[in-house]
Amino acid sequence: MKPEKEYFEHLAAGRFMLQRSKSTGKYVFYPRVAAPVTGETDLEWVEASGQGVVYSVTVIRQKPPTPHYNVALIDLQEGVRMMARVEGMPAEDVRIGQAVKARVRQPAEGSADVPLVVFDPV
Repeated sequence: MKPEKEYFEHLAAGRFMLQRSKSTGKYVFYPRVAAPVTGETDLEWVEASGQGVVYSVTVIRQKPPTPHYNVALIDLQEGVRMMARVEGMPAEDVRIGQAVKARVRQPAEGSADVPLVVFDPV
């Protein structure tokens, strides 16, 4: 199975999973068939802690009444960085260095969207 497809299947089941090399113990994100730098192909799926810290954030301002939203880079406890949104607070209040916790947001019933990992403030 292709790693990206498997990743989204985990999300659809409500699980936030990362790949980890069995030989080096290093985590990998975005899903792939081989680890960057080393080329190791012994990647296994493990549950992510969900703990992270905001590395950077940008606010995308929308024309009212559409609410603003943010796009953030999150450094995960496992040592990888991912792009996501921080929800549960005004987009403008998200700060670099802020602790966050991941959750899987499922698409609305009948939507063509895919499940996403989003973060909430801790």
